[in-house]
Amino acid sequence: MPRKRPTALRRERWAPARFPPFRRIAGVSSLTRAAIRRVEDECYWPNAVWSSLEQYKLLLRQPGRYLNGDESSSPGIEAEDGRDLIASVLTRLPRGARRDLERLIAPLDKDFVRRTVPRLSWTDWAAGRWWYQRDREL
Repeated sequence: MPRKRPTALRRERWAPARFPPFRRIAGVSSLTRAAIRRVEDECYWPNAVWSSLEQYKLLLRQPGRYLNGDESSSPGIEAEDGRDLIASVLTRLPRGARRDLERLIAPLDKDFVRRTVPRLSWTDWAAGRWWYQRDREL
């Protein structure tokens, strides 16, 4: 059986796309950033995790003891939807990258829990996603 040429082997290997400018997620290792880029290339769009993290951080930058809710609920725009995307990316990452990204998200989650109140009634759709089981507005 003939062996493959080295160029053919390199061609089969995954390589990140070079066209869109990628945002660097601060606080994680370069291996984690590479794993996130690979998951984004396979399942999402470029900079999906970065934009979700920024959306989540922007919500937590609000002043005050409790977080204010929006007057209108727009699917895909709220911070809970960004946290949902991060959770789905975490399930697709390798173990080391998952731990690294979870370490970055843990203080944000603690702050979110501290500044929200438990929702009295929630649907089965929110089961397993604790961020949908919290109310921001009082």
